[in-house]
Amino acid sequence: MDQSDDIMIPTDTPWLVDDAAQELCRIIKTAGFDIFFVGGCVRNAVLNEPVGDVDFSTNARPQQVINIAKGAGLKAIPTGIDHGTVTVVVDGTAFEITTFRRDVATDGRRAVVVFSDNIADDARRRDFTMNALYATPDGQVIDPLKGMDDLLSRRIRFIEDADARIREDYLRVLRFFRFAAWYGESSQGFDADALAAIAANVDGLETLSAERVGQEMLKLLAAPDPAPAIAVMRQTGVLQAILPGSNDRLLGVLVHMENALGLCANVMCRLAVLGGEEVPKRLRLSKSDAKVLSIITETGFGGPSLAEISYRYGVKAGQSAMLIRAALAEEVPERALLENIEKVARAVFPVSAKDLMPEFEGPALGVKLAELERLWIDSGMALNTGELLARR
Repeated sequence: MDQSDDIMIPTDTPWLVDDAAQELCRIIKTAGFDIFFVGGCVRNAVLNEPVGDVDFSTNARPQQVINIAKGAGLKAIPTGIDHGTVTVVVDGTAFEITTFRRDVATDGRRAVVVFSDNIADDARRRDFTMNALYATPDGQVIDPLKGMDDLLSRRIRFIEDADARIREDYLRVLRFFRFAAWYGESSQGFDADALAAIAANVDGLETLSAERVGQEMLKLLAAPDPAPAIAVMRQTGVLQAILPGSNDRLLGVLVHMENALGLCANVMCRLAVLGGEEVPKRLRLSKSDAKVLSIITETGFGGPSLAEISYRYGVKAGQSAMLIRAALAEEVPERALLENIEKVARAVFPVSAKDLMPEFEGPALGVKLAELERLWIDSGMALNTGELLARR
């Protein structure tokens, strides 16, 4: 094993001092096997980025892991045992622990694996060099493929042969751009070998399910600034392959507007400015996300005033429409506009049905309420109950 110049994970890293994680390490090592933290939790700890899932890798075979866990009184679930993964629950926390493995056959979506005793075999089947990092239970980084330099330089590179890595799983094309957006340094440019392999394998994206494509795209668009990665997706033909008819010309401007106003990233708003054909279907959006995207698209590129949008659909819809219109005009809105959106989103129409009864009933009541609401909105929501009823 190659220790990465004695690089240690910071001692205050949450997973390094987590009692449940350390207990799992203890029982596996006591049984005579190796166990390592692996992948994203190691990568993000080195970069001092927030950590999500904590995963483990071991030279113990899956059934051995199950037997060891059960012998220690822990729950073990064979969640992906054919591919070497067992979920072990320690004090209510579930951890995935996967046996070292290497691929023997792939079809662009799934792999046939055999188990290995060699950590380098396990590292070589991963996607990017920055993800092929391991750490011992005490925090010593293990770097079998010399990925630490890429990580510290924020270079996104495929492991060894980029073309081969992509053909193992075409989703890695989209993962490349997601990682570039979240962890890369766009000023350094993009790895030339990776881009050449991506351009040569664009057709393979057709084999991916809409769910997998959608999940990756939404994660990518949630990055602080996805515009450089999306631009390169367009240049390599990837963007048109997954979202025909889309255009990224407004995305960078929109991100600039968000930053200038101190607003959090709005993924559906970013997706709306990309556009494209049958976006909800191609990305298999949830019904709620599809509805939000429809509202943002309809109101951002036209439609009623920002005040009415905010009143009818809420603060986020109003902000999204404001951002898209500002991006189209290439002019940062006044902060007062933001404040007004928040104000009118809380506004309550001051006339109720009972105020108009019994003079109006049935369909006529609904028509009159709509007429008065329109008067109220057109007044800037300034007319009060009495003034509105005087006009009924």
